[in-house]
Amino acid sequence: MTFHAVTQAVEKQQDYESVFPLVYSAEHSGSLREAALWLSERRQELFEQVDLHGAVLLRGFPVASDKDFDQVIQSFDAPNFTYADSLSNAVRINRTERVFTANEAPPDVGIYLHHEMAQTPIYPAKLFFFCEQAAESGGATPICRSDILLSRLAQDRSNFVAACIERGVKYTNIMPAVDDPKSGQGRSWRSTLGVDNRREAEARLSALGYTWIWRDNEILSVTTPVLPAVYTLKDGRQSFFNQLIAAFRGWADARNDPSKSIRFGDDTPIDADDMNVAIQLSDELTFDLSWQTGDVAIIDNFSVMHGRRPFNGTRKVLVSLVANA
Repeated sequence: MTFHAVTQAVEKQQDYESVFPLVYSAEHSGSLREAALWLSERRQELFEQVDLHGAVLLRGFPVASDKDFDQVIQSFDAPNFTYADSLSNAVRINRTERVFTANEAPPDVGIYLHHEMAQTPIYPAKLFFFCEQAAESGGATPICRSDILLSRLAQDRSNFVAACIERGVKYTNIMPAVDDPKSGQGRSWRSTLGVDNRREAEARLSALGYTWIWRDNEILSVTTPVLPAVYTLKDGRQSFFNQLIAAFRGWADARNDPSKSIRFGDDTPIDADDMNVAIQLSDELTFDLSWQTGDVAIIDNFSVMHGRRPFNGTRKVLVSLVANA
């Protein structure tokens, strides 16, 4: 019998006008080639479900390695967004041209909710995750519908939401000269900007609209141009599309101070009380995606935030990004 999968309910699955996340479970196991064909034949339908539900989890599919994961991604025939081309703060390791590790930060470092690369002018449309090896304990990927979050936030903090829409936001990040894998934001400026020296770095930053300050030991402090804090989805819904929560809560390392990492686009400060309400609501709305080895998840980057729980043991979660075509 050839590969086949069906939707199923899972514990603590959320239900708005659509369930979150949508889960497919393999009903009849088959070969990787058969599973990839099953996905390829439904790629449009699955992407539409990702847009509607925010996240789709594929469980029990015959995916065991980074190369298997790469084959799954290729079955969707979607444009690749490479790590090399990204301005991601995270230290990652490429496994294939399309596939890289999610974050090399130590297991005890939690990564808070964020939209992938929303702190930069260039961000992917969708994320593929693959659990190559589940952690002994912990290590879930928290996911949160940020369209629902924005709706709740507008009820409690309407002035804050209005300011986010009208003023946008800026982020300040301080990058090391060489990769710092102890930090969730430890990617060096050379790697982040894809350059070899200061002159090239300044040319790239200028083209992107950033401002910058060089510090001792070739440490580079950069501030983004004004970026959106709210995104309008294809169907008219709006989402809390930014990295405010992750920056305010977690951009802390030997170089970065979270209290200095975010501000509105007109350079006025963002009230900590407003951020604390956003954090409280996002925690209430979070679904913990507790990985099983072999799981694949597809997430809409414009409507769903994600993060990483601390963990024990070895956790291997890989990622691949889809460009915003």
